[in-house]
Amino acid sequence: MAYDSKVRSEQVDELFRAVLSLKTEEECYRFFEDLCTFKEIQSLAQRLQVARMLKDEKTYGEIEAETGASTATISRINKFLQYGSQGYNLILDRLTEQEEQETNTPE
Repeated sequence: MAYDSKVRSEQVDELFRAVLSLKTEEECYRFFEDLCTFKEIQSLAQRLQVARMLKDEKTYGEIEAETGASTATISRINKFLQYGSQGYNLILDRLTEQEEQETNTPE
């Protein structure tokens, strides 16, 4: 069953195809620095960090102190983790798998 997105459009499809075509972190930096403001990139990164900390069962106080995110932002991200489209969970699980593979790979 295909996912029925609330934001799907031809423009968004093209944006996502562009993101999927990026091959390295450097390419991501180059694209996102042209696409977004510094503040937008920092905000996206902060949201992902907050989601990770929520999954790690950190308290709102710990998250607020470490990330600088407001409790309203933390609460909104927690809501998406619990009741959203499962995008945070998908990517956090993949990042965890990737980190475990890198840790278990002999140098």
